[in-house]
Formats: sequence, C-alpha cells, structure tokens
Amino acid sequence: MSNKQNYFLSILKMKCPHCRRGDMFKDKNPFHLRFSKIFAMYERCPVCNQKYELETGFWFGTGYVSYALGIALSVFNLVWYWFFFGMSWKDDSIYWWLGVNGIILLVLQPWLMRISRVIYLYFFVYYDEDTAQLPDPEHPLDHSH
Repeated sequence: MSNKQNYFLSILKMKCPHCRRGDMFKDKNPFHLRFSKIFAMYERCPVCNQKYELETGFWFGTGYVSYALGIALSVFNLVWYWFFFGMSWKDDSIYWWLGVNGIILLVLQPWLMRISRVIYLYFFVYYDEDTAQLPDPEHPLDHSH
C-alpha cells in the first residue's frame, strides 16, 4: 500500500515537494495585511528536513511562474466574462473586463505569489517514496499518513 500524496493536491495545499506532507509556509493564510507575513516560510520541511531555498537568489525564478499564472488566470477570466456578459468594443465591455480582471488579480496576488514559489520548487525537488515512512511531527503516533 502506497502512502503517496496526490501531486496536484500537495501543490494546492502548499506542501513540501520532497515528502508532500510538511507545510512550506508557517501560516496557511496568505491574505495578511502585513506583506512580510506572506513569505514567512520554514527554512526546512518540518517532516523530511528538505531545504526550501536551494541557493541564494533561488526565488527570483518565481517571477516567471507568477507571470504565467497571471496570464492563465487572465485568459480564464476573459472566457468566463465573455460567456456570461459578452464582449464588445462598442459598449466598452472590454474595459469592464479589464477592470474586473485587474481587481481579481490584485485580490489573488498574495496567493499567486505563494503558489508560484511552491510550483517553482516542485520543478527542482522530486518526491521521495521513502519519506512516507517518516513520522509526522503534528501526529507523531499516527503512522498511517
């Protein structure tokens, strides 16, 4: 029986790419009023001890991931907006979409910045089946995880 955690769920839950069990961020809520808390990460995974910042300046690459996610979200917003409201230059609805899209991107920015870090780290750190045997510090007596 394999304890392998789902790849996409572990990304969305912002779990360590090595064990897919340890949290990457100290606080699960990305929507803090203080900007400094958005990136409050553990230095290492609390379950498997995987180092998160692989080298100095490692997180600069997340800008590309964040950009791609922003474009994908904007295209998604364009499709649903066009489907529900229609789109035309004649009635300025394209400008309304730009405003709605801008607000959605602004509101989701803290989450997008965090998920970009998670996705970027998943490019470089691979899952290890053996880490499923490690005890979880949150549930030290429970070995079913």
